[in-house]
Amino acid sequence: MGAIADLESERPERSEAGPAVRDATEADAAEIAAIWNRFIRETAATFNSVEKPAGEVAALIGRRQREGKAFLAAEAQGRVIGFATFFQLRAGAGYARTFEHTVQVAPEAAGRGAGRALMAELERRARAAGGHSLHACVSAENPGGAAFHERIGFERIAVLPEVGRKFDRWMDLIVMRKAL
Repeated sequence: MGAIADLESERPERSEAGPAVRDATEADAAEIAAIWNRFIRETAATFNSVEKPAGEVAALIGRRQREGKAFLAAEAQGRVIGFATFFQLRAGAGYARTFEHTVQVAPEAAGRGAGRALMAELERRARAAGGHSLHACVSAENPGGAAFHERIGFERIAVLPEVGRKFDRWMDLIVMRKAL
């Protein structure tokens, strides 16, 4: 399951100098891991409960990029404030053009356009990689993440009841889709 955890739950006012979106590098791994691990520790936005070491994130960045799948970083004032990546929805040749994604923005940077900027570039890259559709798997306990995806054109296509477990409770998963 992709951890969809962009906290831009309200329509933010965007500053004139929005965040820069670029390819992530392995040197960004510690900052990306810090963002990701905060969501893992503190929220139900991801069902994952195991924190990601920076070395694992660095390897993932390299692997996704070698596979032709984007791994992007949003940067403001010389600091990584968010990231996004896409990957094949499920294993097997039949799913080769159907992608899922993860997008996360540091809570202190929410509302500054990083989520929208990351997703615009991620969608462009997914189309360029031959993608037919992009899916978001959003924890039902992350209504801001679902609302964000709806605002950028994703539609809810399913709710999978009680498929994730974290914090000693079962949680639903909202599956959302956008045609590329």
